[in-house]
Formats: sequence, C-alpha cells, structure tokens
Amino acid sequence: MYQKIFVPVDGSGLSELAMQASIGLARQLGASITGFVVEPDVPLPAPDARMSEYAQRTERHIEKTDTHARKVLTDFQLKAAEAGVEFTGLHARTDVVDRAIVEQAEATGCDMIVMATHGRGFFGELLFGSHTRSVMAASKLPLLVLH
Repeated sequence: MYQKIFVPVDGSGLSELAMQASIGLARQLGASITGFVVEPDVPLPAPDARMSEYAQRTERHIEKTDTHARKVLTDFQLKAAEAGVEFTGLHARTDVVDRAIVEQAEATGCDMIVMATHGRGFFGELLFGSHTRSVMAASKLPLLVLH
C-alpha cells in the first residue's frame, strides 16, 4: 500500500511525535521514511548594513541551520535504524515551508506524508498560520495528521 513515507520534522516535541508514529507505521507496512527539515532562508540585509557584516551573518546563519538540520535528521535516522526502518534524510533552505514539503514529497516519489500539528483551531491558525493545512490543500498525496 504505502512504501515511501515523507515526514517533515523540525526538532520540536511535535516532531518527536511524527518521528515515532511514522517509524511505527513504516515498520508495520515495510515502508521506508524520508525525513525532511526546512530551515529558514538567509534574512535580507538591513538597508544600512555593511556587506562584510552581512556576509558574516549569512555564513553564521547557514552554518547554524545546517548543523540543526543534520542533528534533527541524525536523531531521526538513529531511531529509524533501531526499529529496522530504511531512512533517507533531506533538508532545504526556504521561507515557503509548505511548498517545499509538497515539492520534496512528490520529487522523492513518496506516497504518503505524515505531519504533526499544534491543533490551534481556527483563530490560532488565523494568527499563526498552519503549514499542515497548506500542505493538505496543495498536495495530492494522502496526509496523516497527528496532534
């Protein structure tokens, strides 16, 4: 049925829920997991910023976000390996998280997405937005939502 499960994670407690649930599901189905971390783009420079300072900030930002993505994916990979589940880890840098999730899930040939959500309700989503809702609207793949 489902052979490749796509799981966006960010290292939060909700990510932990998505990791554990997707590993259990993949194990039952004999499926593999593609873990995916989206890191924020490099912020634009302030109008009065010096280019040398901006270049240093950019370098630090890239180093910090790459380190974070590797840590989250390594943790996920170790948990998957413990359960005997095949794992691939990917990360991207963009501020359009929901689009990156949908595009990567489709590009990697995954046939299901597993995501965790805060479950904030209508007003919470209005104030803070919802990547899960946006992914649900944009993706043709089945989406398992945990909260």
